[in-house]
Amino acid sequence: MDKTWMKISNRKDKAYELGVKNFLKFAYSQKVENQKIPCPCTQCNNFCNQTKTVVEDHLLTQGIRKSYTRWIHHGEQFRHQNCGDSTEHGDGEEDSDTEDLNDMLHDIGTAQWGDNWAGREESTDDSLNANHSDTDNFLKLLEDAKKELYPGNHFYSKLSFVVTLLHLKTMSGWTIKSFNALLEIFRHALPPEATVPKSFADAKKLIRDLGFKSEKIHACVNDCVLFRKENENLDTCPNLNCKEPRYKMAGSRVPRKVLRYFPLKPRLQRLYTHKEIASDMRWHKEKCVHDDNIMRHPADSEAWKHFDRLHPDFAVDPRNVRLGLATDGFNPFGTMSSAYSIWPIYLVPYNLPPWKCMRDPFFFLSMLIPGPKSPGNEIDVYMEPLIDELNEMWLGVETYDAYSGKKFDLRAALLWTINDFPAYAMLSGWSTKGYQACPICMVETTCVHLPHRKKLCYTGHRRFLPIDHSWRREKKPFDGNVDFRNPVAPLSGNEILDQVQNMEVNFGKTKAQSNAKKRKRSESGLNWTKKSCFFELPYWADLLLRHNLDLMHVSKNVSEAVIATIMDIENKTKDHWLCRQDLKDLGLKKELHLIPNGDSYIMPHACYSLTKEEKKKVCEFLNSVKYPDGFASNICRCIKNGQFQISGMKSHDFHIFIQRLLPLAIRGSLTKEVRQVLFELSEFFKKLCARTLHREVLEELGQKIAVILCKLERLFPPAFFDIMMHLMVHLPAEAILGGPAQYRWMFPFERHMAVLKSYVGNKARPEGCIAERYIDKECLTFCSMYLDNIDTIFNKPERNNDRGYNTGELSIFSCPGRPFGGPKRGNFLDSELEKIHTFILNNCDELEDYINAHKMELEAESAENVDQRHDREFAKWVKQRVKLSLLGYVWQRGFQWRASSISIWARQPSLHVYGLHG
Repeated sequence: MDKTWMKISNRKDKAYELGVKNFLKFAYSQKVENQKIPCPCTQCNNFCNQTKTVVEDHLLTQGIRKSYTRWIHHGEQFRHQNCGDSTEHGDGEEDSDTEDLNDMLHDIGTAQWGDNWAGREESTDDSLNANHSDTDNFLKLLEDAKKELYPGNHFYSKLSFVVTLLHLKTMSGWTIKSFNALLEIFRHALPPEATVPKSFADAKKLIRDLGFKSEKIHACVNDCVLFRKENENLDTCPNLNCKEPRYKMAGSRVPRKVLRYFPLKPRLQRLYTHKEIASDMRWHKEKCVHDDNIMRHPADSEAWKHFDRLHPDFAVDPRNVRLGLATDGFNPFGTMSSAYSIWPIYLVPYNLPPWKCMRDPFFFLSMLIPGPKSPGNEIDVYMEPLIDELNEMWLGVETYDAYSGKKFDLRAALLWTINDFPAYAMLSGWSTKGYQACPICMVETTCVHLPHRKKLCYTGHRRFLPIDHSWRREKKPFDGNVDFRNPVAPLSGNEILDQVQNMEVNFGKTKAQSNAKKRKRSESGLNWTKKSCFFELPYWADLLLRHNLDLMHVSKNVSEAVIATIMDIENKTKDHWLCRQDLKDLGLKKELHLIPNGDSYIMPHACYSLTKEEKKKVCEFLNSVKYPDGFASNICRCIKNGQFQISGMKSHDFHIFIQRLLPLAIRGSLTKEVRQVLFELSEFFKKLCARTLHREVLEELGQKIAVILCKLERLFPPAFFDIMMHLMVHLPAEAILGGPAQYRWMFPFERHMAVLKSYVGNKARPEGCIAERYIDKECLTFCSMYLDNIDTIFNKPERNNDRGYNTGELSIFSCPGRPFGGPKRGNFLDSELEKIHTFILNNCDELEDYINAHKMELEAESAENVDQRHDREFAKWVKQRVKLSLLGYVWQRGFQWRASSISIWARQPSLHVYGLHG
């Protein structure tokens, strides 16, 4: 495909116009003529879908984005091709997988030994033979890539055949037994000289020569140290309180505990091996549309810009990588009866565009911390190799850039961590339990102990209101006191470093050390448990946002508390009879106090609790809701029949419930005050989770959430306010610093942990199974970038393939669709047909000029209720203009009505219709 026309500045040039026509021909080769496609002009930037005519106009008037050299949004394959090549494969022959993998080996060889490596394969050059083992393995791969599967087969080489089979195994979930059986069939079906591997193990050895490896680092069974550096040759733990042996038995070399570490440096360098990915790693600076008021990507966030201002030498090269770190524990056995916990550490490069960033192929598993127990505070011990490598990457590592064809010094920096609240304490060193549980308010956290419920509640949100707000003076609706405290000012990284600089912590889980740690807090009176290992990074103390509050877990816990309380779910509701006893002791909300009734008590009905009939309506509503595919799970399965209770919802279900379903479910229920505050809470999460954030909206949310929490304090009991409720007040400020929540929450990593869990085949060695299969998947994912003849993760069709029925006449009906089931005949009322007709006319792109013309005529008559009058009169107005145009009438504004093309719009829909489900 010739793309040289894209560089032509004169858009009136015949070559440019011909290029636009060829582009549209290519883009619509697999689509119907009037279907909308992403517009690649300089203004739309593939974010807006337009019709073919509009795309052509935009390209001729505004020009195409010159950086859009790979037409991935219009059907071009992911694999790199020379953008300046003016010839196509006109003979109709497809590239073989052998040629694809030769391209891959060429990229790897160029990255490793330079542009002329192919001509020096047989030479004795030191640069080519510096590492004899790696060189020999690579040259063996080259030989396998050139060797035909059997004489006469020009489509598959030995390497491409193995890679294709392994990729199909991974994509289709074949077992090793079935894979070995298939290889046995191939050995009998193909000629005897065919180089078919004997087993899955032999096939895996072949691709491991590409250099995808992990390191095994022995660890103390009590998490005291890693046996590396100065401890590498020790046979027992150097901790005087531990002295546990390194190996399982005397004379054995089998370690008791092993950390699987996946080196960061080669994985970052591999991003620049592929020309397409190397180009995308510059996206955040060269192609991202920046707006001071709008945030669509972490590159728009205040934390990113602040880092660039402090380190201009780092920011000047867009190829330098910004990383995020995420972690959480999971049970590899999928059963709650086992307390086994494995902790993966993920790293995410934020340089990539939104459609690749946070996607499975583009974030790495950095290490696998072994079980059976959570590492807890000792996670810093396991982070040592990663911290060392991050310090090395901060100074720079020589890397080949396939996009520019030159080498450069690649640097990387860690921007922040992503984790749930318990992991927040492990990584930051601030204990998230007790009276100072909030890691932002710290010592100023407002906390009250409830003696009957035996819980801590976190209230006192009036301090975040404007200083002159009337609620600051009220006593009775709140805690019985006035509140004129100033909002909390978060500590900077350097201030935190001053507090923890002299802390000394001996890591380990020995019995003596565990007993010593049972004090409530440090000698300073603060919740610090250690100096975080991240302060070893030279730039960490200067970051504005070091650890993120995970919006996924906050919204899940808040939503669960709201549902459990208003539905009065047993063992989960925050409105327990013990809570009522605490209300009496605190002297708050007398209308909710327990009423003595002989030997028992009567618990008054609260304004925030649904009645039995209202619970029934909520459950019936949830049963009736239908969701688009992939939008939410089937929530109606979580409703217990006849009990009007909800249980078993997942994190994403709670996320959907509080944003979309809660306002609809409680319509007409509860009191007006309770409904209103729950509506506002729902709107808060909806705006906070938007993909595009506006700074003024976030600032407004920061003011609104303080009011919402105060309203909740006036209505709900103190037990309702756990630490998750309190953390909501800090979320808008973190969004301003970090950008959209989609780049800072745990959803993608939680989903990937489910994939890691599926890798466990041998339950006696779960970490080994996960590490081996992850390496295989990582290797095949890299190879699949170069494969076009099979379905891969990069070119597989969409989950919902709606190719099917298409009217082809109106733009509103131009999107192809595929109905479910057969049609059902029915009739519409005249009033319904009128509304349908008006809706169709107002949503046809072809009528945009006429819609504007009609509104201008209405405004000339009167400026009042233009939209309402337009909806009532537009259909008749169009019909009248069509009749006049058929008589040769020329419109007064100077152009002839296209009666032949718009007459169909003036027709009223038929009374008899077919209803389709789809």
